[in-house]
Amino acid sequence: MPALKPGTVIPTGAEDAAITAAALSDPDALPLTEAEWAGVKPTLRVGGRPKADVTKERITIRLSPDVLAAFKATGKGWQSRIDAALKEWVQEHHFQ
Repeated sequence: MPALKPGTVIPTGAEDAAITAAALSDPDALPLTEAEWAGVKPTLRVGGRPKADVTKERITIRLSPDVLAAFKATGKGWQSRIDAALKEWVQEHHFQ
């Protein structure tokens, strides 16, 4: 068991019983039955947005400060615009 933070107050047995009794008497806070727990589905989101049909590869690239500043100045999506510019250059120059 992890160490408790300084100043943590642990209820006495009587206080714990009173808290439990109060919680059980609240119809909006009744504990789940075993059958209800069995039907619980996890709500964990995995991975963010769906994968694209054509995914990009993560790399590291060094760019001149002025080139980087110019693309960043165009706002959100600047990395996609660099990708588009490079694609256009490859198509025009038949780069292999």
